[in-house]
Amino acid sequence: MRADRCEFWRSAMGVRGLQGFVARVCSHACQTVDLRQMAEKHRIDHPDCPPVIVVDAMSCVRHWYTPESWVCGGQWREYLAALEDFINAFTAAGIKLVFYFDGVVEEKKRDEWIKRRMKNTEEIARLFQFIKTNRIQPGREMFVLPSALPTFTRYALKSLGQKTVCTLQEADFEVAAYGLQHKCIGILGQDSDYLIYDTCPYFSIENLHLDRLVTVMYSREVLCRVLGISLAHLPLFACLLGNDIVPESMLEGFWNKCLTKSSHRSCSYSRRADILMSVADYISKIPCSYSSLKKLEEILPLGSDKTLLCRGVSSYLLPGQKSPWVPYNETICQMLSLQQQSPLCQDKEIFQLAKEQHIQSENYSIFNILSHGEIDCSNSLEDDFDREIPGQALIYRPARQHIYSILLESGKGGTCPLVKEWFVCSGNPLKQPDLIQPVQPSVTGGTPSLKTLWLAKGPDVEKQRYSTFLACFHLQDEMEELQALEAPVAGFCCLLAYLMTEVSSLSLEDLNAFLALVLCLKGKSAAQLKGLQLAQVDSRAVHLGAVLVRGLTTLLMANSACGFPFRMDDLMPWAVFDGKLFQEKYQKAHQGCSMEELLEGNESLYTPFQNLKSLICKICMAKNRTIQSRPRRNQLIEVLIALGYSEEEARNFNPRLHQPHRSHVVSPYHNQMRERHLQSPGRGSGHPHGRRYHNPPQ
Repeated sequence: MRADRCEFWRSAMGVRGLQGFVARVCSHACQTVDLRQMAEKHRIDHPDCPPVIVVDAMSCVRHWYTPESWVCGGQWREYLAALEDFINAFTAAGIKLVFYFDGVVEEKKRDEWIKRRMKNTEEIARLFQFIKTNRIQPGREMFVLPSALPTFTRYALKSLGQKTVCTLQEADFEVAAYGLQHKCIGILGQDSDYLIYDTCPYFSIENLHLDRLVTVMYSREVLCRVLGISLAHLPLFACLLGNDIVPESMLEGFWNKCLTKSSHRSCSYSRRADILMSVADYISKIPCSYSSLKKLEEILPLGSDKTLLCRGVSSYLLPGQKSPWVPYNETICQMLSLQQQSPLCQDKEIFQLAKEQHIQSENYSIFNILSHGEIDCSNSLEDDFDREIPGQALIYRPARQHIYSILLESGKGGTCPLVKEWFVCSGNPLKQPDLIQPVQPSVTGGTPSLKTLWLAKGPDVEKQRYSTFLACFHLQDEMEELQALEAPVAGFCCLLAYLMTEVSSLSLEDLNAFLALVLCLKGKSAAQLKGLQLAQVDSRAVHLGAVLVRGLTTLLMANSACGFPFRMDDLMPWAVFDGKLFQEKYQKAHQGCSMEELLEGNESLYTPFQNLKSLICKICMAKNRTIQSRPRRNQLIEVLIALGYSEEEARNFNPRLHQPHRSHVVSPYHNQMRERHLQSPGRGSGHPHGRRYHNPPQ
C-alpha cells in the first residue's frame, strides 16, 4: 500500500523519506525485538515500575481495522473485537498500554492538513466511481478508513478499560514526553519523528506480529552512526530536511549546496537518500552551538522569519531537555507558549472541567470550541456527485449552531463569538474557515447555563439536560416518547428524525432500512455480522452510512455540551450501526421487501418497528415533512433488465461471479442508463432541498 494512504487520518508523519531511508539504506538500524522479553527484562531492572508501552494511536488505527468490509460505513462490532484481541495480547505478556490521540490540529500544521484533505477528496471520488461501475468493494489498494474511525476508537479503547489520552497539542510531542517521563519500554507507532526525539525506544506497528509480540525497533544510535552525526544533531537534521515548522520549499537551494560538497552525492539509492546523507555530512562539520544555528538561519531563504530553525529545533526538546543549538531560556519560552490559552469561556471552573474531560477522552470537541473557538472534521465517504444528499458538514450545521450557543452561552447578552469550522465539504476549498454564528435552541424557560448542565444535581436538572439535548435537534416536544425508549434506540431515533426532516430526498424505504438495521442489530454478534455476505454494494447506501456515522459524532458533541443526559456508550456505532447489515437492509427495502423479511421473521420486532416508524413520521409531519415512498432500483438492475434478465435474476446477480463478461455486457449500456437516470425529474440542483445545502459555504 502506498505510504500516503496510511496517512489518511494523520496530520503529520515526521520527516519525509526518513522512515524509508532507515529501512533501505541502514537496515541494521531496524532491529527485530521480542516485546515479551523486553518486558521481562524491564521487570527485572525496574521491579517497582511495570512495563508500559505508549501507543501513538492515530498512526495505528489503520492497522487495527482488520474487518474485511470497510467501504459500507464500518464493521464496528468486528472492530471492537479486534481491538480487544490487540489489548489481550499485550495484557497476557504483562504489558500495560497507554493510548494517545491527537486532540488538535495546530495552526502550524493547518496547511498540511488541508493539502491532505484535498488529496483524500480525490481518492474518495475515485472510490465512488469504482463502486458505481463495479457494484462491489474495491481491493485493498483503494483502502480508506471508515468515517470517524479515530474518534470512535478513542471511546472503544476507553470502554475496554484502557487509559486513553486526548492531547492538548500535537500527539507526537506528548507521546515522546510520556515515554521518557514514565520510563516506558517503548513507543508503538509509525512516525519517523520518534527517531528524532531523544526518548524511549521506537517500535513499528506496521511490522508488529501480534501473535508473537515481535516487531521492529528503530535505533537512533545506529542511524546516527550511519549518518556520521550525534543524537544532539537529530533535531537540526530534521529541520534542515523540512518538517512542520521549516517548509521544504525553502530548502531546495541549501540541499543543492550540500549535494555539491558532499562525498555521498554519487552513492545513490535515490535523490532523497542522497539529500539525507549530504545534509548530515554538512552539519557534522559545523560546531554544535547557537551561533552556528544563527549562521545557518542567515544562509537559508527563510523569508522574514529568521527564527524558524530555532523554533524547529526547540519543538523536538522534551521537558527538561537542553540542546547546544538553542539557549535554554528560548526553550522555556517555547514550552510556555504551547501551554497558553485564550479561552472563550471566562468561567475557570467550567473551562478546567472541559479540559480534564478532553484529556481523559470523556467529551467530544468541547474543549477546542471553548479554548479556541475552532473545530475541524476530516473527510467522510461521501459521494460529491450525488446532489440529492447534502454533505454531512452541512446537514448537521444547524444542530452544531445550537451546540455552540449552549457552550458559548449566547443568550446572556453581548456579542457571541463566531466559531471557526474547518469541515471538508463538496465545493469548499478550505482556503479559510467558515465563520458560524451560534443559534439559541428553543428550550422551555431558556437555555440552562453550563454550570447548571454540568455541575448541578437532581431530577429536575436531569430533565433539563435531556430537553436541552433534544432541542439541539428540534425534538424538545417529543421528550416523553423518546425517554420511554432504550437509550441507544432513543439516541438513534433522535438522529434519524433530524435526518429525515433536514434531508427531503430521504424516502420511506430509507427510513425502513434504518429502523430494520437498529432493531435487527441488537441480537447479532461480531461473528454473525462477519459472516454476512453481500452480493453487491450500493453507492448511495455507502454515502448514507457515512452520513449516519458522522451524525453519531454530532450526538456525542451535543451530549457532552448538555452534561451527558446519555451515557456516551449508548451513542456509539457498535450499539446502533453495522455497514454490511445496513447495506442488506437498504437493498431489501428498495426492492420492496415486506416488513417481515426486513425484520428477518422476528415477530417480536414487528410492533417496535411500527411504533418507531409512526413516531418518526409524526415528528416529520409536525414539521410539514411528508415522507414519500421512492424505491430505487440500482443502475445495475436496470441495465440487466434492459438486457433481458428477469427482475429476480437481476436482483440476485452477483458481479463477482460475472466479472469476465462485465466489459462486454454491462459497460455499453451503463453510461446510457446513467445519463437517463441523472436527467430524470427531481434529481440534481433542481431538487427543492438543493439550494439550501448545495452551495459551498461562503
